[in-house]
Amino acid sequence: MATTIVKKLLACLLISASQPALADIFAAFRFEDGDTNWQYVANTTGTVLIIALSYTLVRLFLNIRKAGRYNRELEEIRGQLEDRVRTRTATLDESNRQLKKNHAVLESEISKHQATAERLQQSESYITSIMQSMPLMLIGLDREGSITQWNTRAEEVSGLQEPEVLGKKIWQAYPSITVTPEQIDEAITNDCTLTVKHSQRGAYHFDITIYPLIDQPEPGVVVLIDDVTQRVTAENMLIERDKMSSMGELAGSLAHDVSTPVNAMLMDIREVQSRIAKLECETATDPAPMLEDALLRGEQVSRVISNLLEFSSLQAGEMKLADIPDVVDHSLELATAALTSSSGLQFRDVDIETSYEEGLPPIPCHETELQQVLLSLLRHCVNALGEIEREGFVPKVTLQVSQFYDALWLKVQHNGRGLSLQEQQALFEPFFADSRDVSGDDYDASRRLSYPYFIITEQHRGQLAVTSDINDGTTFHIELQLA
Repeated sequence: MATTIVKKLLACLLISASQPALADIFAAFRFEDGDTNWQYVANTTGTVLIIALSYTLVRLFLNIRKAGRYNRELEEIRGQLEDRVRTRTATLDESNRQLKKNHAVLESEISKHQATAERLQQSESYITSIMQSMPLMLIGLDREGSITQWNTRAEEVSGLQEPEVLGKKIWQAYPSITVTPEQIDEAITNDCTLTVKHSQRGAYHFDITIYPLIDQPEPGVVVLIDDVTQRVTAENMLIERDKMSSMGELAGSLAHDVSTPVNAMLMDIREVQSRIAKLECETATDPAPMLEDALLRGEQVSRVISNLLEFSSLQAGEMKLADIPDVVDHSLELATAALTSSSGLQFRDVDIETSYEEGLPPIPCHETELQQVLLSLLRHCVNALGEIEREGFVPKVTLQVSQFYDALWLKVQHNGRGLSLQEQQALFEPFFADSRDVSGDDYDASRRLSYPYFIITEQHRGQLAVTSDINDGTTFHIELQLA
């Protein structure tokens, strides 16, 4: 700015010097003779220029200082901006890293969720396939008895399609079902599984299981209905076959046991008739004892025949309370009358020892079938005893009945030939056989214990086990629940 002023002043001086009309401006610098004092003009001009330059320099210095201050402030501002930019950049970089990390985690979670969703879909499809493929009727019910599940087997048996019955009361949609509202309420309230058997003799047999759902927001039950008609029919055929195989052995002994009291009874009756015919009643011995003996013999025959008819009954009927010691005694009576080993040893020649704990409670059971189990075990015993031929051997069978907690334990033990480990493992399997030379019928009737095992484990929900030593004999263990 000062440089511009000086330039303008010099220009004015030059213009004044070059134009005479403007020469009066230097009048102050002229002498009296009219000559101009150029020296003075030069000095004055130089002084003015110096002052102007000094002012310019001062202003320039001040401006430089001001510019430096401004530069420093700008540098500070720039530094602050750079720090902010660096901080912001670092923050953005960290945010980008976190975003990338979160993105990777999100992608992983999405992949896991997709895999989980696929597995859930596969599991749901698999469970649905299991439900639809079950050979049992599967019906899902809520607490009020409304149908929530209805599988393919239920459709086949009932003739009702799933869309027709869903949401309806089971007793309205399928009135012939034997499940009651009380049973459903009991299963849910007591959180227990109920088993119901429903049979129409000669037509069908159903096993019905009702169990509550677990960990569900709404309580409900699942009803499984198993059509066991063919199984029951096969079981009854097996019962009949086993009884018929036993009847063959019973027939020979029973013929002798029945004929003995009948012949004695007939002899007594003939003697009484003869004495009456000869009118010797007044002098002869009183015939009352002979008539009494004939009556006892007749009762003995009647009892043997009743036992045989009861034993040959096919249907077990409903479970009834029975005293196990009485069942054991009755079975021993039948065995004494019927059992003979293949070697000729008769059961009546065996030393029998019984031990019954006092105060034993009666238990629910099929009495005739338990007798059949005991007869099968006793037949096994007498056959094992008949295989011992050493001198001085006394065949012996011991039967013990005792109570242990909530079960009755029955032990049948003999001191005859024991069973090998292989025989013990296969004893309760159907149609058990070994390498010994025994005919099929005799061996099947005297050795096979698959049906007694079935009666104890399936029909009475008990246990049947065997322990044996080849030299010391065999013990059969039967556990029967009190309730």
